[in-house]
Amino acid sequence: MKTEKSLFRHESLQSIKGAQEILKAITKGLAKGVLSFSDDEGEIRLAPKGLINLKITARKEDDYHRLDIRLSWQANDGKAKKSTLKVGHDE
Repeated sequence: MKTEKSLFRHESLQSIKGAQEILKAITKGLAKGVLSFSDDEGEIRLAPKGLINLKITARKEDDYHRLDIRLSWQANDGKAKKSTLKVGHDE
């Protein structure tokens, strides 16, 4: 089985306006089905399809505030193994 791993990570200080522009670009990429990220260190291209798992975490501790937005999906071109969940119990 072939395992493909690729990681892109970017961290920078942005103004609120700059962060808005990045989030707008992400939403446009989602609408088109292609997300491209690049900087001086590298690049990655993702193609979201089907259902997307969305996880939002917000935290406020004293003066530290944090918002994490995570999107994840399976990139298997519809070849997912379908299975039925069965739940039983002892009587």
